[in-house]
Amino acid sequence: MNINAVEGTKMNEQSGQSAISRETAKLNGPKTMQIRVDKIASVCHRLNLHKEEQIITEGLVAEAGNVIVVRSLGEKSVYGELELEEGRMAKIFENDYIIGALGARNALKGYVGKVPQAVKAGDIINLLNLGGVIGICTGVNKDLGPPLKVEVVGQVVRKGRILNLVDSSIPTHDHLDPKGKVPIIAVSGTCMSAGKTKVCATLCQLLSQRGLRVNAGKLSGVAARKDLFSFEDHGAEMTLSFVDCGLPSTADVDTIAPIAKSIINELLEDKPDVIVVELGDGIIGGYSVMSYFDDAELYNATRVHILCANDPVGAYGAKAVFDKRGQRIDLFSGPVTDNDVGCGYIVEGLGIKAINARNDAELLADEVCRLLGLNDLVGVRPEGTNPA
Repeated sequence: MNINAVEGTKMNEQSGQSAISRETAKLNGPKTMQIRVDKIASVCHRLNLHKEEQIITEGLVAEAGNVIVVRSLGEKSVYGELELEEGRMAKIFENDYIIGALGARNALKGYVGKVPQAVKAGDIINLLNLGGVIGICTGVNKDLGPPLKVEVVGQVVRKGRILNLVDSSIPTHDHLDPKGKVPIIAVSGTCMSAGKTKVCATLCQLLSQRGLRVNAGKLSGVAARKDLFSFEDHGAEMTLSFVDCGLPSTADVDTIAPIAKSIINELLEDKPDVIVVELGDGIIGGYSVMSYFDDAELYNATRVHILCANDPVGAYGAKAVFDKRGQRIDLFSGPVTDNDVGCGYIVEGLGIKAINARNDAELLADEVCRLLGLNDLVGVRPEGTNPA
């Protein structure tokens, strides 16, 4: 048993830290308990959590972003790992105590789930994603099997209240910084797993190799750090996501415009030459992707819009969506561009350039530089590489 009940206003003898403030005891009533957990999920990475934390087991609040402790009720061979704070993947074992955050998910190729209406210790809910978003699963992808069941243990408390992801979020902004005239490259897609992250990572790498300082962000989706790590591994100097804005996901969020502006403004502080942003999930889906393009300020600041599609029908539909809105797609990429069949259709049938990030990475960088007006960087190759 790795839970020790302690009086709310006493000192923990081992840690020498106050178990809980008098303010918390006064506001919340229930005793706190000291718990030692086995794993801390990456969704909570900004909160500086420890393996030993103070929790309450009564008076829990079902609110997106509230930090929750659960116990694993089993193990899974498929989708049975957790992304930890530092980004390492770890297998979840039965009876592991895990810190995550309540949230929703609307994944076409994953689990669908929501924040429960109410939550109490002993409730059985689910792990919805690898980043530690926890809620009630309402839809299952058969390729992943049933979601992992977890038992609610309690919620982490700090300074008299339940800890939430917003307690360590970046400042919120309603407008882009007018001083930051940095070009934005937006990468959207027809759905998840359409090649968006690959395109973003490729651009981070090749634009930085051509002498540009590149920062990158992920504006929508469900919490996980792996995409940001990929951007950094490929040359991005600074990365942020909606999790840094205090959100476990953008599922059912009315608009991501304030999230996007907050992330972009924060990335601007680092004085980049260009910002690459990924719009996670699809333009038609449950993560409010199109609200980015609904915002005139964001749309006008976007110098390059790359759309990733899986097939010609997806590409056709995406162009129809943006044509109806009077908005542009500058370039297609993703699996639809894997060979001449898809590329030919896009170029001849849709009248838009098509470049594959895996097969023609340098050509992709060349075209983006042209669209940005950086013609002096077109054809520039890092030492030791050959022109595409």
